[in-house]
Amino acid sequence: MNDSTQIITCGNCGAKNRVSFEANKQAVCGKCKLPLTVSAAPVVITDGNFADEVGKSKLPVLVDFWAAWCGPCRVVAPIIEVLAKEMAGKAKIGKLDVDKNPATSSLFRVQSIPTLIIFKDGKEVDRIVGAGSKEMMTQRLQRFI
Repeated sequence: MNDSTQIITCGNCGAKNRVSFEANKQAVCGKCKLPLTVSAAPVVITDGNFADEVGKSKLPVLVDFWAAWCGPCRVVAPIIEVLAKEMAGKAKIGKLDVDKNPATSSLFRVQSIPTLIIFKDGKEVDRIVGAGSKEMMTQRLQRFI
């Protein structure tokens, strides 16, 4: 595998696909034939799409529970952006604004922010409360990939 290829797990069937990014064609899953998408930006998670984006994800999902007024959340935000690019195809990275999505925040008893929760197969498997380093977040997430 070289720098222009990447292994992407299909979000539909879970099959692993080797994808080349040199060609200008839409990559499709070799098993189910649906288009493969790799997000290089965090997914916006809401009360309305949480079940689909997190609960049904075949990839582990790290969700950053944050708010616009939170200083430490602004410190974590650039790290979340970098993780989304680096983990594309291996894990899904999402952001959930706690002020706009109180139901999900309450469901997971998020009482201080930033709180980062890692989900595997729709279930919480790890939680990081407070700002942390990129290395620490990567290490914690790698355990579930």
